[in-house]
Amino acid sequence: MRVAYVCADPGIPVFGTKGASVHVQEVLRVLLSRGASVDLFCRRTGGVPQGILANADVHMLPMPRHKEPAAREVECMRADGWTAEALRSAGAYDLVYERYSLWSSAGMAYARHVGVPAVLEVNAPLIDEQARHRTLVHRAEAEAVFTGAVRDATVAVCVSDAVAAWARTYAGDTTPVVVQPNGVDVDRIAPATRRGRSTPFTVGFVGSLRPWHGIDVLVDAFARLHRAHPDTRLLVVGDGPLRESLAGQVGSLGIGSAVEQTGAVQPADVPQLLHRMDVAVAPYPESAGHYFSPLKVYEYLAAGLPVVASDIGQVSTTLTHGVDGVLVPPGDAAALATQLARLRADGERRERLGRAARATAEARHTWTRVVANSLDAAGFRLPATGQEAA
Repeated sequence: MRVAYVCADPGIPVFGTKGASVHVQEVLRVLLSRGASVDLFCRRTGGVPQGILANADVHMLPMPRHKEPAAREVECMRADGWTAEALRSAGAYDLVYERYSLWSSAGMAYARHVGVPAVLEVNAPLIDEQARHRTLVHRAEAEAVFTGAVRDATVAVCVSDAVAAWARTYAGDTTPVVVQPNGVDVDRIAPATRRGRSTPFTVGFVGSLRPWHGIDVLVDAFARLHRAHPDTRLLVVGDGPLRESLAGQVGSLGIGSAVEQTGAVQPADVPQLLHRMDVAVAPYPESAGHYFSPLKVYEYLAAGLPVVASDIGQVSTTLTHGVDGVLVPPGDAAALATQLARLRADGERRERLGRAARATAEARHTWTRVVANSLDAAGFRLPATGQEAA
């Protein structure tokens, strides 16, 4: 059985450390572990594939060379022809799985032409995102690309209800649009074997340092906690554009000795860092929007950590307040600090939340389940080797 996996986004190094990179790797890992022969079509690798990922055959697509936005967009549109030719040359395939990127529809068009199932994975409303946060010159063309991709797909699999609603405005009645939130590898990420926590009490964050991840809110909340409880620590795992401003905020609040920033880390190093945390936080601000299905939350759950997260978007339906997590108003540093202080003071509650978090991850959010559900929606089943996903 041959599967073509297409990730034509030049911003995603498929074997790198970004959240999107991890997402690609996990889907590939499930496909390969089920015995599929996978051809990966991508523009950037960003590293060397580890373990079973080395079994994928990598086909490199050309990177755009232009820096000027309008010229770069035109170049990316034209480059989709290279993707189409690469698929035709390497085929035939039994399934095409494409991670939607702004200027690519070749995977879905190829699948429709040859008559094989096609899954279009949609992780964000990229057109709106590009226009809001960066520069989008050829909006009509970007909309035409996505319309073609989603209507050629057998199914569009979206990570949240908000993304699905956006995709349906382009799919019309042509293509089914389903919601499948992200997942986690519960074998790679597991609770620490040492259940008793030692001092200092450590609050943790994993993710890229970007405005919509709310790291500034977390630092503000932690500073409040630290003033009342000087034995507390903050561990920030990840890198991004806000790293310098984060360091400045930490310095201005006088908490530099209590905050550790690791920078970017390899996915293989994340579990041991999670084991150093007593509580993990996903502090999304209101301005982040409502379309995320954050990988960090599923990793926190799998690690058996009490999760404190903003009551926003898909996070609100992923966590059950008081059962496997604690929800706080988005952007409210005072409320976040209050909940962190309560968890610091109540070890039994932390243990109870952590056990429930792990159970939720195992029952509902494994990558095996996520991929199986996505392929089932396209009428395609992988061989049932290893743990079966319901």
